[in-house]
Amino acid sequence: MGAATDGSEIVKLSKEHAELRPVAEAVQTLAKLAAERAELDEMAGDPEMAAMVRDEIQALDEKLPVLEHELALMLAPKDKDENASAILEVRAGTGGDEAALFAGDLFRMYQRYAVSQGWRVEVDSISEGEMGGYKEIIASITGDGVFGRLKFESGVHRVQRVPETEAQGRIHTSAATVAVLPEAEDVEIEINDSDLRIDTYRSSGAGGQHVNKTDSAVRITHLPTGVVVTSSEKSQHQNRARAMKNLKARLYDMQREALDTARSDARKSQVGSGDRSERIRTYNFPQGRVTDHRINLTLYNLAKVMEGEALDDVIKPLIAEDQAARLATLEDNFG
Repeated sequence: MGAATDGSEIVKLSKEHAELRPVAEAVQTLAKLAAERAELDEMAGDPEMAAMVRDEIQALDEKLPVLEHELALMLAPKDKDENASAILEVRAGTGGDEAALFAGDLFRMYQRYAVSQGWRVEVDSISEGEMGGYKEIIASITGDGVFGRLKFESGVHRVQRVPETEAQGRIHTSAATVAVLPEAEDVEIEINDSDLRIDTYRSSGAGGQHVNKTDSAVRITHLPTGVVVTSSEKSQHQNRARAMKNLKARLYDMQREALDTARSDARKSQVGSGDRSERIRTYNFPQGRVTDHRINLTLYNLAKVMEGEALDDVIKPLIAEDQAARLATLEDNFG
């Protein structure tokens, strides 16, 4: 790092150093404790010292396996986008107005969770539902480790509850889809200007006279893939920048999907399939129940989960399941 002069190279090396330092420190700690254990074994051979070191040996014997497991997790194959910021997309699915309301509830859940983690949330595009909520909302979530924390949220989320519009009190089932895309760095995705069609248009969303009377919204079409992104805030300049960022994230995600498909035979993870057509979770309001179908996890703290307060109760077991799968891969590769 001291020899680097280019700014981007320094940033790259700083990230690499930040990732490697905990591993190096864990190895040093483990080596130190292993050496202490060997010394204690020698002391235990002395009848006068045996009773004195017995408790220390027991404490180390309990501590060493825990540290070895933590180090193994650090060395297991990792998603290189683990620490990236992310693009969050929430869309209403089947269920009409109720689906839009549920999409709004999901977005607020992630928004509150992001705030609790110290992340920044910026809305890039909104299409509001007629009765409230969102037909679609796209936002950037910026912070350290956003994608690694939220990547298992991608998929179909199903809700079972009595809609506000239901006069008979009957429980309805509707759905919303969530997509979490790692935010691609500029060095990872190259886009030729000749491959883009950029249109400006008048936003019809909320935002006052300025938005409604000015061609400030931006639509970018990536011609080779047909991917279309939009941004409809007040500033055309900001909209273009946000739309380009979202386009890069989508193209990068397509690359990731292609690689995941190619590797699927090598390791199939129940958690990390990333199939956005898959029903991953059910929110049952009458029973206050949340069920994640991938790991058969059922919790009865729905209200706190929807507030973002207890979302970690779902996220952490998913991460643990993925870590177990990565450890299994490491053992398969190296015995």
